[in-house]
Amino acid sequence: MKFKNISYLKKLARTRRHLHIRNRVFGTEQRPRLVVFRSLMNIYAQIIDDQKGHTLVAMSSISKDLELDKAAKKTEVSFIVGQKLGEMAIAKGITKVSFDRGGYLYHGRVKALADGARKAGLEF
Repeated sequence: MKFKNISYLKKLARTRRHLHIRNRVFGTEQRPRLVVFRSLMNIYAQIIDDQKGHTLVAMSSISKDLELDKAAKKTEVSFIVGQKLGEMAIAKGITKVSFDRGGYLYHGRVKALADGARKAGLEF
């Protein structure tokens, strides 16, 4: 039996799921796409207009605009990132988005980011 790299297989499966989602979710000018990327330590979120190919708003847990407590848990940080992203989007006139979870399960940090964005006023 050959040795298989489990992390490679997990990444491959997530990429397949993300491509499946991307066939359905498309960001327009009226309803851009909110995409999430989750690494082991950080979380990144962008609001993208796919028609023009532009990133309208971006926020991450390593952003300098964000002041975080060092003792905060990753889900709490994700909620704050989502809230800050939502506030920035509302300031730019974006109220409705399509949520692209990036192939990740909708729970934990991804759900916390979505809840933070909803609390800030985004609709999806």
